[in-house]
Amino acid sequence: MWNLCTVVSNASSTFTFSDQPHPLLNFFNRRRRSRCRVTMSSHPQNAVVVGCGGVSIDFLATVAAYPKPDDKIRTTNLKVQGGGNAGNALTCLARLGLNPRLISKVADDSQGRGIIDELQADGVDTSFIVVSKEGTSPFTYIIVDNQTKTRTCIHTPGYPPMIPDNLSKSSLLSALDGAKIAYFDGRLPDTALVVAQEAVRKNIPILIDAERPREGLDDLLKLADYVVCSAKFPKAWTEASTVPQALVSMLLMLPNIKFVIVTLGKDGCIMLDRRVDGPSTEEVNVDSLLESLELKRNKSVSTPTCISSSVAKLKAEGIGTVSGKLYVGTAESIPPSELVDTTGAGDAFIGAVIYAICAKFTPETMLSFAANVAGAKCRDLGARSGLPYRADPRLESFILEKLGSSS
Repeated sequence: MWNLCTVVSNASSTFTFSDQPHPLLNFFNRRRRSRCRVTMSSHPQNAVVVGCGGVSIDFLATVAAYPKPDDKIRTTNLKVQGGGNAGNALTCLARLGLNPRLISKVADDSQGRGIIDELQADGVDTSFIVVSKEGTSPFTYIIVDNQTKTRTCIHTPGYPPMIPDNLSKSSLLSALDGAKIAYFDGRLPDTALVVAQEAVRKNIPILIDAERPREGLDDLLKLADYVVCSAKFPKAWTEASTVPQALVSMLLMLPNIKFVIVTLGKDGCIMLDRRVDGPSTEEVNVDSLLESLELKRNKSVSTPTCISSSVAKLKAEGIGTVSGKLYVGTAESIPPSELVDTTGAGDAFIGAVIYAICAKFTPETMLSFAANVAGAKCRDLGARSGLPYRADPRLESFILEKLGSSS
């Protein structure tokens, strides 16, 4: 029988083979050394972002190929680190130099303490996380398939679940004090709605992660200013026959939304940005417009790019029209030898979009920036190990561009 080595004291918490004692208890009980937060003198330094949603401990097992039923296989790598959509996105924001505050819930167990310690080490304000004296903290088993470069997640929710009464009115007001934006991953629906309603009263913009239809998500979407969706969500939620038609439908159904983005993995993303009527009143079929933009993709360029239309009245057959601008963002073309794990890539993308909103990036810059951040994440195992810091050379051009435009 093999043993695992002691956890390396860095962001990845990577385990390799050794004769040292098993590291899992060490991970949950140790106090991690605080990481150095890099600060730079560009907007939006010190911007406060409030997130409400899920956290967990992720047990990541890399395998040569996904097992068949009743198989017994061995891992090629093992890692234990914090996870959960909200926890991952706010960790991304902390590394980019913002001040994130997280509203969530864990239990007073070894996993809960590990979750909080890791978030604190990355600079996330955990003072609004509710700690239950009883119960268990959330955790997820993740199988990373080296053959197909896919991951399979098996999640166990925490217990007892978070309810609005867990968060006092004074804590809620403190959490939202000075916030530039509020982010919700669709979990903790009852608590999230209370937080979102208070954010609306305080005129704090809201971004929703619409990963899939969930209990209470419709109520949150009605309050949203920005929505970032998974590939399957728009058609599932609107019942439209194509993604472009579904995006038009979402803007018609949710009149407060400024833009909606659908992420498409290695195929990049599509964004529909609501605009006032442009100089032309001509209607353009949204499916045909997307096809024309797709033809402009330069497949020889490996770095993320963005292609946009002009402002037009975009028509979805049988649904309606909306005045807006369509964007096609490409993903980074990562060499197979460098692509390690896509776990949390969407969370990294969302974190970068939130940063871009706070920094007032143009849509073109925002989508390219977010794709770069997500691409960096995919080069390491787990949702957080590969998340870049603000001083990362891959992000330098975006920071310098904003510095130049602000001076």
